[in-house]
Amino acid sequence: MTRAALITLNSCDDPVSNLTETVSLLHDAADGGADFILTPEVTNCISTNREHQDAVLYREADDITLAVICDFAALRQVWVLVGSLALKTDDVDGRFANRSFLISPLGKIAVRYDKAHMFDVAVSETETYLESAGYRPGNRLALGRTPFGVIGMSVCYDLRFAYLYRSLAQAGADILTVPSAFSAVTGAAHWEVLLRARAIETGSFVFAPAQTGAHREKHATKRQTYGHSLVVSPWGDVVFDGGVEVGVGFVDFDLRAVHDARSRIPSLLHDRVLEAPQ
Repeated sequence: MTRAALITLNSCDDPVSNLTETVSLLHDAADGGADFILTPEVTNCISTNREHQDAVLYREADDITLAVICDFAALRQVWVLVGSLALKTDDVDGRFANRSFLISPLGKIAVRYDKAHMFDVAVSETETYLESAGYRPGNRLALGRTPFGVIGMSVCYDLRFAYLYRSLAQAGADILTVPSAFSAVTGAAHWEVLLRARAIETGSFVFAPAQTGAHREKHATKRQTYGHSLVVSPWGDVVFDGGVEVGVGFVDFDLRAVHDARSRIPSLLHDRVLEAPQ
């Protein structure tokens, strides 16, 4: 049996302030006996202002949030999934990376994953997003091997693309991670059902730590996120719901549930290539 801890955050546009809160919750998670701790998407900074991001974000090698969490993982001897960090890149167009990290108990980066699908949507007449204007997409799947299972990594809007999770599961993933900052509107409509679908389709555990609430920026509150960090079993049951409050929640899990679900319905072995319609 392995104990996981999901951290729910309400990050603002100040990475230093966010780091203080995150470290406190990381220690609470370790104090609670967690072997595997997960934080949400954009743990370090939620901002809608690109100029502000240019001023406060760093490249991976210089990012203080990443450095401190690596030190924490080594100090407390735990695995940490940093849901994602907003990071500067060397791209000629100046776009950022939305990068997830799996950190080992040695404090080393075991796996990196750059969010593949950009949230370019019009939720309503008053709520639109164009993530691709500020962030560039990744183009590689990412698997992390740990003593408690193989982790397939994703971030937020990736959740709507079922082929990604099928590919991860068929490549060996037992656990799928979906750190997110889901919109309040789409979260209420689709968050739980999509997470349950991905678990059922692949016979995998799904761990989805989330941002929550109204996110403070320098001059105004710009974003609302849904919260409800979730863990879904390989059979599709919600075994943990973190609600809408900032904090830490714990789940004990056993990978025998993955074997059981996939033995009962071995759909990962039943793919067929179909001809295109005439």
